[in-house]
Amino acid sequence: MRNLNQVHLNGLRAVEAVSRLGSLQSAADELGVSVGAVSQQVIKTEQQLGRQLFERTNRGMVAADTASDILARLTEGLRHLSGAVALAQRSDDQVLTISVAPVFAARWLVHRISAFSERFPDVSLRIDATDRLKDPTFSDVDLCIRVGRGHWPGCRSELVLQQRIFPVCTPAMAEGLQTPADLMKLPKIVDGRAMFTWDVWLSSVGLAGTEIQARHVYSEASLCLDAAIAGQGVMMAWQTLASHQLQHGQLVAPFGPPVKTGFGHYFVVADTARRSSKVETFKRWLRTELEEDMEQLSEAAPLLA
Repeated sequence: MRNLNQVHLNGLRAVEAVSRLGSLQSAADELGVSVGAVSQQVIKTEQQLGRQLFERTNRGMVAADTASDILARLTEGLRHLSGAVALAQRSDDQVLTISVAPVFAARWLVHRISAFSERFPDVSLRIDATDRLKDPTFSDVDLCIRVGRGHWPGCRSELVLQQRIFPVCTPAMAEGLQTPADLMKLPKIVDGRAMFTWDVWLSSVGLAGTEIQARHVYSEASLCLDAAIAGQGVMMAWQTLASHQLQHGQLVAPFGPPVKTGFGHYFVVADTARRSSKVETFKRWLRTELEEDMEQLSEAAPLLA
């Protein structure tokens, strides 16, 4: 412990963040400080340790080969420290903290929170809506729900729902459409940050390689959905994004089939997470809700069955 007193904790945090995230800018964003501050902390820590941890290259700061074991242990050590702090801060075991992407929270989960509360009145939900995956070990988050391929370092993942995409538009805009090729005549709404392209679905209906001319591009899927509801064009949606609007007639899916993207909705917890009854309760409830919702979606939009 005496040796540890010779090195500042903030400096170790800066070194670990640069090593894990791969750049000064990303580390600065995570730590909430300037790039210059991170750089100075790294330099000071190297001086305190008496050895160089990073190589300065044209690509930025790259971990030195001789420092790989040091940086790996540092990440693991800070993980345990953060876990201890998060555990100490959990004063109410009946509060369940869920980290979800804003689009999933706003377009699907928010419509069902009251149903959970009625069934489980002793559990209070705290919804943390963020696009960034929060490491459950480094925070007080009990469970994350994310879309991806199921691989997140330091975490265990469990598939909940495979993502399937399909075109949606207003009922008025769908009038007169006879074949999928007719969609090409409509204005397109494109999610600039989507993990898939239109060609994933177009290939399934024999239109592979068709050039998509976007009339409107948004940086967030929820905005794309609002634009589609407003009649601005046709967008490529997926089950949890558009189910509420399809079931209530605001949008229609003029053509199927729903096509897998290779991504899915996953439950994500820390590798070291212990089994929690409140987490398991929420997971079972959400799976049941999704199953019921997908059945209702199939009834409202038969082409998606």
